[in-house]
Amino acid sequence: MTRSPNTLCEIEDLPDVGIVMSDGCRLSARIWRPVDAASNPVPAILEFLPYRKRDGTAGRDALTHPWFAKRGYACIRVDMRGNGDSEGLMEDEYTQQELEDAVATIQWLADQPWCTGTIGMMGISWGGFNALQVAALQPAALKAIITLCSTANRYADDIHYKGGCLLNENLGWGATMWSYSSRAPDPALRANWRELWLDRLENQPFLPSVWLRHQTRDAYWQHGSVCEDFSAIRAATLAIGGWGDAYKNTVPLLVEQLDAPVKGIVGPWVHKYPHFAVPEPRIGFLQEALRWWDHWLKGLDTGVEDDPEYRAYLMDGVRPQRWYAERPGRWIAEPEGATSHLAQLTLALSDAGLGQTEPLNRRIRSPLTCGIDGGEYCAIWLGPDMPGDQRADDALSACFDGAPLSEDMDIVGAPRIRLQLSADRPQAQIAVRLNHIHPDGASTRITYGVLNLTHRDSHAQPTPLEPGTSYEITLDLDHIAYRVPKGHRLRVAVSSAYWPLIWPAPEAAELHLTSGEIAIPNRPTAGGDECFFQPPDAETPRDVTTLRDSQNARRVETDMTTGETRLIIEDDFGLVTDNHHGLTHGGTAYERWTIHPDDPLSAHGHCHWTQELVRDGIELRTETSCEMWSDQDNFYLKAQVNAFENEELVFSKQKEDTVPRNQM
Repeated sequence: MTRSPNTLCEIEDLPDVGIVMSDGCRLSARIWRPVDAASNPVPAILEFLPYRKRDGTAGRDALTHPWFAKRGYACIRVDMRGNGDSEGLMEDEYTQQELEDAVATIQWLADQPWCTGTIGMMGISWGGFNALQVAALQPAALKAIITLCSTANRYADDIHYKGGCLLNENLGWGATMWSYSSRAPDPALRANWRELWLDRLENQPFLPSVWLRHQTRDAYWQHGSVCEDFSAIRAATLAIGGWGDAYKNTVPLLVEQLDAPVKGIVGPWVHKYPHFAVPEPRIGFLQEALRWWDHWLKGLDTGVEDDPEYRAYLMDGVRPQRWYAERPGRWIAEPEGATSHLAQLTLALSDAGLGQTEPLNRRIRSPLTCGIDGGEYCAIWLGPDMPGDQRADDALSACFDGAPLSEDMDIVGAPRIRLQLSADRPQAQIAVRLNHIHPDGASTRITYGVLNLTHRDSHAQPTPLEPGTSYEITLDLDHIAYRVPKGHRLRVAVSSAYWPLIWPAPEAAELHLTSGEIAIPNRPTAGGDECFFQPPDAETPRDVTTLRDSQNARRVETDMTTGETRLIIEDDFGLVTDNHHGLTHGGTAYERWTIHPDDPLSAHGHCHWTQELVRDGIELRTETSCEMWSDQDNFYLKAQVNAFENEELVFSKQKEDTVPRNQM
């Protein structure tokens, strides 16, 4: 019997299917599939995550997986070992064990009588990363992937390091995982839930310590970085990203480097799936994904191979805001390649401004609070996390302004800056922002990049600077698609600090610029939309009862007595009861980043999370915290987790660590 492609299937939802690994570890899977799959097998789509299908991703899963299942697929959401309702322990991200478990799961799916034996893998963030990494292992049944908000280079483009600088997100997201992994399985599914929970708490790693022990691009980061061998990926790859996300460079990179069939889409979105992402416009992601799956998993002619290789949303230049509900603009399309073939406009940096061929003799010693308006490294929680008006940071930087534009300029690609400079310290950092200056002086950040100058030649083998010696450095800013209107200006802003995005070098350095230029990829001005997407569709949202609303806050405080500046981020994720299975869950998070503008050794980060679970009279809560500070030679970390059952403390653990600085 052949199922009609226009008929929606009746589906079943299996909440806790066991998939047993070769070592006996049982992984828990939720499966949505057509009820007649046993007699009419279907392809399978796998999403493999540590973020808990029962509560953590349940909201987005409800919008997505049943939609595909009704259209003739089995959708499988697996909790990785050591998370959610799966057994075992998790040691780190993207371990060999994780990838082997995913490959074994793919084989298990291919062997099921209700599966045709063809598998796709899909995911955003962690799931986007491991979809690429698993594809590089070439499991025979894996025919196609959809990777969203991911990276091909774990050192250069993840949450740990950027341009060889230590991202504060290394601690921030490490604190998130310290909290996420502290949660218990759902007591309704596991009779031994308490034993599993306590075993996790005892053995869970404090990942910032792990990541901080690899401050250069060593074998640790090479593992799982598919840029080491793009040819290893043979599965058809649809790569999707967002200009409001941290991972802006992966989609054009994959489009231009993969030998496998590949297409790329980049919208204006933050770190979310495009059918419910912000800012608008959203797209019919599920319909696009279905075209991909139908072609590569079912062999149907859906036209995906004829799509442009690269589709991107060209955002109109707008005034700076901490949050955007919508970004005006238009969709552009490149039939072949992404952006490397586009023309470059090269503008000199000089004392006379941007685009003036005059001498350059500029010294920069930015206060360490420069960057406070840079926004969140990875906007994900839907708070006021976008870069604000850059004028305050511009005032602490060396700025090079261009003349008013005689016509609209469409910047599409990754601007590249070359500088001749020296520093008065053996370690120094540089941050470069390309800004859009409005007629009234407001400054919108278009894109940016940072570089640890000891990494100027190599991220694997950094070398200190010789104070006073001149070096030529090259720095690529993040990819972007942005229109600067006629009559507005471009500004290149250069600073020697960018807090709280990156941790400062151990000494405040002065940079001396003596020449420079920026090459800006300049696409011919687009008219209307060059490609089109269907409007967003989704399955019925998850049925929940809200007990506490979510809310987000972000504020900056200055202590007038000490002179310290403090960024405070507060996220309340609310408290809800899932009316389908009855689990109540919620949480809150708090971050505090403190620094004195003149003292890099005053830098301090502190994170605290609370997680809540309630099930049939059992109230479970974990309180996790961590902090980091440094001196000239070392980083210092401290972390704690306390676990409560019905308000009784049932587990407590503290960790302290000292990690030597390595040109960082």
